[in-house]
Amino acid sequence: MHSLTDHYNSVMRKLLQRHLPSRDSIQNNRWLRPIRHWLQHPNLWHLNRRSTAGGVALGLFCGLVPGPLQMLSAALLAIWLRVNLPVAAFTTLYTNPFTIVPLYLLAHKIGAVLIGAPLTTTSLPDFPELNRLEDIAAIGNWLLALGQPLLIGLPLLAAGLALVGYAAVRIGWRIAVIWRWRARRERFRD
Repeated sequence: MHSLTDHYNSVMRKLLQRHLPSRDSIQNNRWLRPIRHWLQHPNLWHLNRRSTAGGVALGLFCGLVPGPLQMLSAALLAIWLRVNLPVAAFTTLYTNPFTIVPLYLLAHKIGAVLIGAPLTTTSLPDFPELNRLEDIAAIGNWLLALGQPLLIGLPLLAAGLALVGYAAVRIGWRIAVIWRWRARRERFRD
């Protein structure tokens, strides 16, 4: 049975490696040469259920980091925690201009419920012109208006998403292995 698990892990690795940057491409990147020695740990690149689940959890957590620091924070934490770095960085992409506002509103509601604050309906900022500095200032003002409930709800939502993501990958990986074992057993019976 152990060899079947190894075979399935190999199939999963091949599938994910087609869509993720390779270890060599990242380590040979001229911008990353100063920190190349940090990128040597094998867990940063191995696709097994522990490192992949950790990478997904970390990516889900860091996806709610405000601003453009999501991938950077996921990469730095992946190096520190030694989970799959490409998976962690890729998973942060679940937040985008269409999903970030509903996620932040959900975080605000979670925080408001926990501290007993009234659930206010904070209006979204108006963007009459497409001037980036004004848009960033408007988003910043909007976030400040959300206040303490957001500051409490955001890490809680991030931690909840990370736990669900970790469990889903671990359970999904295990179910897939069991299905493969059963399919193999059925082939041998025939």
